[in-house]
Amino acid sequence: MELLFAYFEVKSGTLLTDMEKKRIASRFLAKRLRKRQYLLQEGDICKYFSFIVQGAARTYSVDEKGNEHILHFGTSGWWVGDNESFTLHTPTRYNIDMLGDTELLVITESDLQELIDTISAVSKTIAAISSQRVISAEKRIHAAISQTPEERFAALNAAYPDFLQKFPLNMIASYLGISTKTLGRIRNNSK
Repeated sequence: MELLFAYFEVKSGTLLTDMEKKRIASRFLAKRLRKRQYLLQEGDICKYFSFIVQGAARTYSVDEKGNEHILHFGTSGWWVGDNESFTLHTPTRYNIDMLGDTELLVITESDLQELIDTISAVSKTIAAISSQRVISAEKRIHAAISQTPEERFAALNAAYPDFLQKFPLNMIASYLGISTKTLGRIRNNSK
């Protein structure tokens, strides 16, 4: 829970009181998932938004040919969930599974809203996360329509240099929207 408290304090620029920490702790539930275990599967409704305490996850869809398309990765200190399904209570088109044994803190929409309404650090943090997600989505769209695979790889490597060690190359390739073979060629040429 300490990582979550620190996250709220850093993102909001506000220190939490002991009472606020107790209220936050009472609304989040600890959950442990093993490698390859699903947090969310296509067709389900996302009932929880989840903070990764330790471990890693990926959010992806599978097309009609069985190809995986990775939308997001998540590691310690990141949030995972399907915003659309969580907010609109609609079936998700994504799967979220764990890439290793993972510890999460999960919260329902009603509990999150109660914290947003009563704790300014939570309200500020959720607003910052929402803005970051929009910016991130815009960058991904721009990269997909205007950057070469080499440029997308360079941008990913600059923003998240540890991803190449944390995640298998086939998943990195899927995230970048390129083949594993193309990613291998790009990596060899960049050395």
